Amino acid sequence: MQLIPVILSGGAGTRLWPVSRELHPKPFIRLSDGQSLLQKSFLRAKGLPGVVEVLTVTNRDLFFKTADEYRETGDIPMPLGFILESEGRNTAPAIAAAALTISKTYGPKAIMLFLTADHLIGDISAFTVAVKQAVELAETGKITTFGIRPEGPETGYGYIEADGTHVRRFVEKPDLETAQAYVDSGKYLWNSGMFCMTAETAMTELKKYAPEVLQAVANSLEVSRRVEGKGQYQIELDAKTFAQAESISIDFALMEKTNQAAVVSCSIGWSDIGSWNALGDLVPPDAQGNSVEGEAFLHDVKNCYIQADNRIVAAVGVENLIVIDTPDALLIADKNRSQDVKQIVGQLKKIGHEAYRLHRTVHRPWGTYTVLEEGPNFKMKRIVVKPGASLSLQMHHHRSEHWIVVDGMAKVVNGEQDLLIATNESTFIPAGHKHRLENPGKIDLVLIEVQSGQYLGEDDIVRFEDHYGRV
Repeated sequence: MQLIPVILSGGAGTRLWPVSRELHPKPFIRLSDGQSLLQKSFLRAKGLPGVVEVLTVTNRDLFFKTADEYRETGDIPMPLGFILESEGRNTAPAIAAAALTISKTYGPKAIMLFLTADHLIGDISAFTVAVKQAVELAETGKITTFGIRPEGPETGYGYIEADGTHVRRFVEKPDLETAQAYVDSGKYLWNSGMFCMTAETAMTELKKYAPEVLQAVANSLEVSRRVEGKGQYQIELDAKTFAQAESISIDFALMEKTNQAAVVSCSIGWSDIGSWNALGDLVPPDAQGNSVEGEAFLHDVKNCYIQADNRIVAAVGVENLIVIDTPDALLIADKNRSQDVKQIVGQLKKIGHEAYRLHRTVHRPWGTYTVLEEGPNFKMKRIVVKPGASLSLQMHHHRSEHWIVVDGMAKVVNGEQDLLIATNESTFIPAGHKHRLENPGKIDLVLIEVQSGQYLGEDDIVRFEDHYGRV
């Protein structure tokens, strides 16, 4: 048996703003044990028996960040594959791309296990047993989904009506009364969004029920760039042709139509971590029902979830609140309205506010930058460059930059000059000068950048050379 777990990492997680942002989405949220949801998903995948490769489908802007997350988990004994989307087109095109890629590499009988990047599974032993059952069904030509035995009437999940392993129907998120009736009947399971099937079955059924999606993805793969590396490859889907694929979920495109659907009923400690309430439930409460992460001082406070990583939060005389503090945004919400946080993200996106996309600290392939302060015609950043990494050879039309090294050694191209800049030294880069920053050392390079100019947007970059394919 050749088993290829495919991690689908595409959702924005708008209900977990302000920690989840477009360029730091829900899979990258760290739990109290220090691991991100994405790392937990990867560890589950690589720990399964029979795994020959782990394939990830994600946005190309998140590729380097995803690879860094995987490397942090320790030894990786199998190859890693990445299919990189220019824009999210939902799960059906992602699954089609994975099936076509895996069939070409391992043959049509290879078994694909599609996993979410941002769900939590508490019982790994039970999960492993459920995967074994799903694989056995997949080998008979079934498209197997994982149905979670419901713990109560949940209106935030889709449901599966099942008779043993036979799927009678899929049901969209119900109201509370209907959800209670489903639970009482004992015939319904929560739809986990995880699937298992052979590459051949996926392509056959997609060709039957969503042929346009399959063809558009096949066309995109034909003209897409593939880069091979040591134990790793990435396929960057051609943006123009991939955009021709309909944005549609695998549930609508295939699962609600196919006659090959099957289900494994399981209790695996599953949660989709779909709201701050769900995340707060992971933190043991105090005697007053308060769950706190970080430094908080409370007086006469009940049933609140408070997350404060960077500064003290004080609360007096409140109850049933969610308080999430980040360096550039503070969320205060009624616990009963936690699903409505996405409405705030919609407002921010509508007006083009950066807080829906970015944190103050932004990850780049070479390291990170943190905006320390900004105002009219100036911006200050703390830049960290990883050992051996370098920024692109670039130029800005509208801003000049002053770099001050505070730790490490910087190798700098500044116009016609090649410089080595040590700690407590600096260089000034006028607007219009080609420049590049590199860390030739063995420790992180840390510097302060002071920008000045009439326009300081991140899109004022002309790249001439880049190690990460961004030219």
